[in-house]
Amino acid sequence: MTLSNLSTYSTHDDGYQSLQPDQGNSMRAAQFDNPGDPSVLYVGRVAIPVLKTREVLLQVKASAINRADTLQRRGRYDPPPGASSILGLEAAGIIHTVGPNCQSKWKAGDRVMALLPGGGNAEYTAVHEDHLMPIGKLKWDEAAAIPEVWLTAYQLLHFVGHMKRNDTVLIHSGGSGIGTAAVQLVKLAGGHPIVTAGSETKLAKAISLGAEAGFNYKQEDFAHAVLRHTKGKGVNIILDCVGGSHADKNLQAIALDGQWVLYGLLGGGTVEGPFLAKLLKKRVKLSATTLRARSTEYKTELVKEFSRKALPFFESTTGLVKLKAIIDKVFLLEKIGEAHQYMEDNKTVGKVVIKVCHIDSHVEL
Repeated sequence: MTLSNLSTYSTHDDGYQSLQPDQGNSMRAAQFDNPGDPSVLYVGRVAIPVLKTREVLLQVKASAINRADTLQRRGRYDPPPGASSILGLEAAGIIHTVGPNCQSKWKAGDRVMALLPGGGNAEYTAVHEDHLMPIGKLKWDEAAAIPEVWLTAYQLLHFVGHMKRNDTVLIHSGGSGIGTAAVQLVKLAGGHPIVTAGSETKLAKAISLGAEAGFNYKQEDFAHAVLRHTKGKGVNIILDCVGGSHADKNLQAIALDGQWVLYGLLGGGTVEGPFLAKLLKKRVKLSATTLRARSTEYKTELVKEFSRKALPFFESTTGLVKLKAIIDKVFLLEKIGEAHQYMEDNKTVGKVVIKVCHIDSHVEL
């Protein structure tokens, strides 16, 4: 496969540029040579992906960053076997090439967004055809802010947490990308979302999206606040990206036979004391989960169900429910280091999006 027939660039009204020139078979991508802080990141030239069976080549217009990217940059989260080592777990763009043995309806020129195990922070990325979703009328940055966090939140609630209508769900890090998505998905499913966060700004955002209560874990005991809010019943489900530092309070806040879904360890991975005894006493079901390393088949089912049950509400015209991707800030790909630093400063509300302009090396931004 070559791209040598591409020869010029054009800029559209939205500021994103369409691919036309090419330098051989290389592309620009976020890189780092050794693990470290955000300063190790730069944009270099690498080979354009060679498509495997049932993959398409996506010309990326926008991507995003996630906590997994910052962990990988620090050498603490390797990509799954066979996945691209380039950062970026989601992307939005235009299908450039449909690869061998593809069986779906996708064709060159389609506007899509993609769930990726890596490779999104680049001008091109290879995507399994079943991990694509149509963009519809969404803008590029909106679409890029959806796949990883919204599919993760949907998985936590429905594939792992088995949420039921009227369940009360405690969402930690309620101002994050996953948190803001989860609040909206709980409301969509007829549940009652409550959140924790470390700032009043993040709590206010979550409440504006439908959270029924929000508690600043830095200023009050969220377990006591949750029990007060639920009149002593506790919550049916906890979505927990914190782990160790919240563990004891989670056990206080969760209801009998509650479901505790652990998907991150921002607060450490160690728990001391009679943790198991307390877990057993309340008959709590503790499930640990990640999405990135899941099988192709699992992700295919997740994308299919999300596309059917949630994606249409991003463009709802009924006025009853409308889901919205929350974007905090957009950075150019060339500012990838600044984007990582911004996320690590922990002031974000929603997603940090990466805008990918396809430019000739002689064109300056």
